[in-house]
Amino acid sequence: MNRILQNRNRFAPPVVIVIAALFVPLIITNSYIIHLLNTAMVYLIAVYGLNFISGMAGQTNLGQAGVFGIGAYASALFVTRLDMPAWLGILPAILAGLLIGVILGYPSLRVKGLFLTLTTIAFTEIARLVENNWQLIGGALGVKSVPNFFLFGIEIKTPNQFYYLMIVVVVLFSIITYRIIHSKWGRAFIAVRDNSDAVPSCGINLAQAKITAFTWSSVYGAIAGAIYSQCINYVNASSFTTDLSILFVVMMMFGGLSSMYGLIIGTVIITLLPELLRFLGDYYQLIYALIVMLFAIFLPGGIWSIVKNRQGKNKGGPNHSGVA
Repeated sequence: MNRILQNRNRFAPPVVIVIAALFVPLIITNSYIIHLLNTAMVYLIAVYGLNFISGMAGQTNLGQAGVFGIGAYASALFVTRLDMPAWLGILPAILAGLLIGVILGYPSLRVKGLFLTLTTIAFTEIARLVENNWQLIGGALGVKSVPNFFLFGIEIKTPNQFYYLMIVVVVLFSIITYRIIHSKWGRAFIAVRDNSDAVPSCGINLAQAKITAFTWSSVYGAIAGAIYSQCINYVNASSFTTDLSILFVVMMMFGGLSSMYGLIIGTVIITLLPELLRFLGDYYQLIYALIVMLFAIFLPGGIWSIVKNRQGKNKGGPNHSGVA
């Protein structure tokens, strides 16, 4: 009976969130806001992936935008050049993510800290420059007229249709992410972050754990990029800069590292916040930067840390779980 009650308490909040999300398009009729929410859900998949390597394994990664862009290009080129269904564009993105995971994972075995940060930044810039200058894949013009998804014979072409599709996709990736976090992989990632020197003595292969974390991160990022290409029906290298990588990191830290609820909150708020501050005119970027900076200084654990600390007090002690 206690286990049933615990499972009900654990899964009740996600169910409530999903049900509430289903009614959002009925309340918000502005298609631009719905488009922003669609973008937030696409970004959330990339942030889920980034959390594996940066939030859980503790390895600095500013290359997620590069992975995101390669996934977008791989999918867009596959479906446009070969005239394939949009869904099949996910497959080359997954393959690209697997390859990138290995490419980025092996340097992490030799370098860390600032040097690993520079390595991942260099990866993003190299990917952007190749995409922007290689005429064979469109060059500076990018890839146009990326086809929409079809679901049961229905073309997903309006913001509302894409919104409901993304609800299903996000739920699926949330379940997979939850399973990974609470699997032996997740425990290995956290062990690497907390004490990498002691990891081998626990029977964990340090190299394999780091490469696995990078691979999951890259696969998620590439799939997110593939979905993004269908979201806007256009791919251009100018969208996949280091600024986007930093944005992913801010989303992850703003909500809370290693917490799925925190990642969702951080991604949605950071996506919508610039638009909510537009009324400030030329000062909105300054206020936006100040808000992010103040949260980083006074709430380094992210918004979700407030909830975790309160839960810990209610139970008579601090919450050290690291995941939620």
